[in-house]
Amino acid sequence: VPVCHAQENVLQRVLQLPVVSSTCESLQRTYVSTKEAHPLMASVCEVYERGVQGASALAMWGVEPVVRRLEPQFAVANNLACRGLDHLEEKIPALQYPVDK
Repeated sequence: VPVCHAQENVLQRVLQLPVVSSTCESLQRTYVSTKEAHPLMASVCEVYERGVQGASALAMWGVEPVVRRLEPQFAVANNLACRGLDHLEEKIPALQYPVDK
């Protein structure tokens, strides 16, 4: 049963679950194929993507001092979340399978 180590992030663990990663891959394929099939949609998506990237960078810059200050609390919350994820993985074996299975 996996356990969070100090450098491990619960979000990374969730994203590595086969059910989650296969869902994300499927969404990514759909997004890319939609952009390829519809040029107008592709141009709208590209503008949106650039906006999201800019907003994300600005948000990270603004939040960084707060994150540094709250790092000990985040570590405790991460550890608790990892233990909860351990419990879920134990009780719900379907999390270990891709969506199509």
